[in-house]
Formats: sequence, C-alpha cells, structure tokens
Amino acid sequence: MSDKIIATAAPETTEAVATFATLGLNPAILKAVQDAGYTVPSPIQAQAIPEALAGHDLMASAQTGTGKTAAFILPALQRLSVESAVRSKGPRVLVLTPTRELAQQVSDAANKYGKNMRVKVVSILGGMPYPLQNKLLSGFVDILVATPGRLIDHIERGRIDFSRLEMLVLDEADRMLDMGFIDDVERIAAATPATRQTLLFSATLEGVIGNLAQRLLKSPKRISVTSAQAKHENIEQRLMYVDDMAHKNRLLDHLLRDVDLNQALVFTATKRDADSLADELSAAGHAAAALHGDMNQRERNRTLLNLRRGNVRVLVATDVAARGIDVAGITHVINFDLPKFAEDYVHRIGRTGRGGASGIAVSFASNRDAMHLKKIERYTGQPIKTHTVEGMEPKFKPRPASSQPRSGAGRSNGGGFGRNNGGGNGGNFSRHAAPDSRHEHPQGQRREGHKHSRFSNDARPRSNAAVNGNVNGNVNGNRAPSAPHAGARRPQGTSFALGRGHNSSNTGNKR
Repeated sequence: MSDKIIATAAPETTEAVATFATLGLNPAILKAVQDAGYTVPSPIQAQAIPEALAGHDLMASAQTGTGKTAAFILPALQRLSVESAVRSKGPRVLVLTPTRELAQQVSDAANKYGKNMRVKVVSILGGMPYPLQNKLLSGFVDILVATPGRLIDHIERGRIDFSRLEMLVLDEADRMLDMGFIDDVERIAAATPATRQTLLFSATLEGVIGNLAQRLLKSPKRISVTSAQAKHENIEQRLMYVDDMAHKNRLLDHLLRDVDLNQALVFTATKRDADSLADELSAAGHAAAALHGDMNQRERNRTLLNLRRGNVRVLVATDVAARGIDVAGITHVINFDLPKFAEDYVHRIGRTGRGGASGIAVSFASNRDAMHLKKIERYTGQPIKTHTVEGMEPKFKPRPASSQPRSGAGRSNGGGFGRNNGGGNGGNFSRHAAPDSRHEHPQGQRREGHKHSRFSNDARPRSNAAVNGNVNGNVNGNRAPSAPHAGARRPQGTSFALGRGHNSSNTGNKR
C-alpha cells in the first residue's frame, strides 16, 4: 500500500455543499436524513462524504460531536444501495469501534439512516452471549459493527466470511490505540480483501496513527476540520479548585441542585469510585446511576435507556464506558476526577453541547494540578476559567486567570493527575480525609442524613430566585422529592458526612 498521503483543504464553511441533496445520495437515504431533521451537512460531513462516495480511502480528523458518524455511515449505505456481485452472507461494511457504547451509537445511526432500505445491521460486542452472536453471524449481514477483541474471537473460530467486504471503517482509531487494540485492528484488516475501501477517523492523525494509516490505507485523502463546534466553543469550561474531599463533595452537591441542570455526566477515575459515588448520590435522593466496564451489556443498555428517558438525572461514569454516549439532555459534564490524558478531557466534555447546543463542563482540581491543567489547555488551545461559589471558595489562592494557551500540542505525556497509581484525581488528597472546620455546619453540628452518604438526603434543586420543577426521577421511574418553595437553600456552611469514602489507590481497578 502506498505511503503517500494526499492532503485536501478543509474549508471553514459548507458553502461548496449547500445541502445533503447535492451530495448525490440515494433517495431512500436522503429521505431518512431529512426525516431526522437534517438538511445541511456539518463541516466533517461536507468534506468526507464526497471523497468517500468517490471511492477514496480517507483519513479524517474530527472531534466527537461533530457529526462524524454520519460522515461514514451515509457513504456505507450508499454502497449498499447497489447490489453486490459477490454471493455471500458476510458483511459488506465493517465498522470497528473502541467501546460497546460507541458501537451501539453507530448501529443506531445505521438503522436510522437506512430505515428505508433493507439493511441488516449486526453488532458484535463484548458482554453479549456467544450463542446469540453466532446466530446473528450465521445469517445475512450488511453492516457489521464490532469491538476488536470480540471480533478477533469470531474470526479465529472461522465464523465470519469477509469475501464480499467492500468498506472498512476505523472509528476513533486513537482511542483503539490507547486501549491496546491496534494489533487486533491490523489482524482484522489482514483478514479482509485488499480491494476494500478504508476510512479512518481519529482525533489525531500523527505518530502511531499516521503509521497505521500508511500500512492500511491506499493513497488516502486527508481531512482535518476545524470549526467552533470541533473546538467545543459552544461549551463553557469552568475550573473549580477544591481544598479536600469534603469541599469537593459540597461543590458537587451544589452543582447538582442547580435547576438549570437537566442531566449531568459525572466522571470518576475508577469503576469502584463510579459505583460508590452513584450509590451515595442515590442515597441522598439524586436520580443517579453508574456506568462502567464491569457491567454486563444488559445492565449498560438499561442504564443508558433510563438516561435517554430522563429517569436518570446524574450518570456517574468512567472514560471508557462513556465513549459514544450521545444524549441531547446532558447539559453538564463534571470532572469529579481529572482525566489521565488531555485527549480524554476533550472526549469527556464533548458529551454535552451535542448537535451545536450549549453546554457546561466543570473540572475539580487541587493546587497540585497546575501542570496537568496546562497540558489540557495546550492540547485544546483554550483556557479554562476559574470559577468559585460564594461561601465555598477554596482556602488556598487559586492560580491567576489563564492566559491564552498555545494550540497544536500533541499527545499529553503526563501521567496521573495527582494520583499515586497514575489515575486522575482532581486533587492530591485522600477520599477518607475529614473535613476541616471551615466546612462544618455553622453550629458545629453535622446535617442528618443517610449514615453512609457524603451528601444531604434532600436532593432537591435549588435556585437563587425560584425553582422551576422537580428533578426527572430515579432509575426506577419514581419521582424525586418535590422542589422546595422559592428561595429555599441550604445554609452555606452545611457539610456532609464522608461515610465510606473511596480508596482510589486500589490496584487492578482500571476503567
């Protein structure tokens, strides 16, 4: 395969392609796109779709939330609108994704835009029972969406016929690299016809990803789209410094009671922390649930369904589990623990502000996290402004207002964000630390509540002026407590019992 990469310009607007109707898509596909409410392609779609329809291999750099899924699903469906000359049951399109959630998002998009076509979409993911997957693979398959590890298992057992495969899509190739899937990806590619078209999508196109592209792609067109949405300029990024775990808990509780918060995604560094924090928030009355890699597929699907239905208001998740979550109702992302890599920060905050809507991303950090915060700002090319809450200001002096960071930095080589085991913490302090006297109740008495909870058991939204309604309800569909009367607030000095706490230094508790 050629090492040559042909770069194409990436205009800032879509003026060259006014609407989806000008792309030459099959009428059945175009109608499905229009039924979904779309008429004008996003920048990545306007650049990638014509090149893919022309049959070129493609290297595309675009952040999550920019419409990249449709940028490869629509060309894939266009291929399926023409009957294959090869008689086989095997897939004509293979999409590899790093996580089950992202695979489900891709499958949903394929079904949505292919609803007017007779398209069979099959997902092969870890956590699904093998007998069910064997049955799915024994029938006709048009689009196969899979995670690399589980797909390798089926390939080794001879259960997949790639003889009629026409297109291979590598979605979020950088994340597959981070998760150690690149060798599997190359093995899978080697099992497919050399005549295939290959589309690679990644947040970055340099380094190892660039080398991978040279091995797997043929004279690819290279597209890098920069837009306000790709830079997450529609997301207000806030930094809140914390003194200790008690201070951190109070700030989280304060944020979750905001009536302007519709749904929130709270990130922790470990699966154990996600479970524990979700349990304590639920005990405090918040409609909270956890999402992480130790959950089986049925549990994950049920949790995501409850999130989409609004039964879950606060989802506590790890990085890997949250990849691919696309829920329009998420108005806030809260980094309870800072991410290990700057790239993960970008993917985290991209869970809000979907489809160009506005969003808020809040990150907790201690005074020891200055270097890691600079790495994030260099990577994103955007400053993160420091915010405080009246009555909950940090005792130490926060850093000066951030100046405009330099952009264009590569992968962060930093290790853990303030955690001995290399994980993010957003503060070098023990989760068992007792709150200092500044965070006690004004009369020195703790607020009564769930004996194991760090939070109040009254999880009603609060407002400076008025409360507009109740929270959405818990995961079982029960209503949360009614909102308080206008102006009702907890005293500024209220603190919460730390209870169990979290031991984030446990080994073997990866995301």
